[in-house]
Amino acid sequence: MIDPFITALNTQKAALGWFDSLASNMTNMYTPGFREKKSNFGDFVNGVQLFELPRNEYQGKSMPGRGPNSLMVEGKGYFVVRKPDGKLLYTRVGDFDFNAEGSLVNPQGYSVQGYLLGEDGQMVNTGDSNASPAANNPNHSAGGPGHIPTTEINLWMDPSNGKFLGKYDEYKVKSDGTVVGVADQGKVTTPLYKVALVNFISPGLMGMPEDQMFEPTKLSGEPVEGSGEVRSGVLESSNTDFRTNANYLAQAKLQLDVTSKLISTNKTLLEEALRLIQ
Repeated sequence: MIDPFITALNTQKAALGWFDSLASNMTNMYTPGFREKKSNFGDFVNGVQLFELPRNEYQGKSMPGRGPNSLMVEGKGYFVVRKPDGKLLYTRVGDFDFNAEGSLVNPQGYSVQGYLLGEDGQMVNTGDSNASPAANNPNHSAGGPGHIPTTEINLWMDPSNGKFLGKYDEYKVKSDGTVVGVADQGKVTTPLYKVALVNFISPGLMGMPEDQMFEPTKLSGEPVEGSGEVRSGVLESSNTDFRTNANYLAQAKLQLDVTSKLISTNKTLLEEALRLIQ
């Protein structure tokens, strides 16, 4: 037997979860790299149940960054950052800058990962060429750009002459992610690093252990090489659709009001039934 009171409670719980999800999307409208949350309703024995769907992975619009070190992925791909404990995380937020040691890091201090390049522009193997094919490793043979391990991007400045790595007047980040050192008034350009980009079969199903920081799961698949381009000086804005979420938020509010009225009505009927029994 279906209990209308329990049905109303379950429906209200699902509507509240939907409301919270939409409110989160609206609150993060201007959060760089935010991925819109998606959800759907399913039939339940008593009422409905809310199911989380893969996050929206559509490209967000570009917005001005804090400087040339701000990076944005145009297309499919995620930046790779390494925590102090060695764990790799993946993010669309390219709010990077160089720390006092000359390493490119995010606001949390996690080092941005890249590949060391030779003067010919080819990747240089900086570690074990037979790296184990473990999850959470963008360089394993089962789902990454070869066996070449990533390294931090370091452009330390020589205090004696004020030049990067002691010989470059400036640096630039090209659209393919290559970081080049520029010397002799632009006449000499040398490839130094390539910003690591990875992607996933189902990126919307990755776990999120930290704000806008993701990690692979069985559902998302192992990391593979990303195909996006890198833009310098800009950040990716939230990909939340304001109009759609605003309309859904009004619907969620209506559902909450209706279920609250149903619960109140059922409570009144129950009290009246108990009064009559007495």
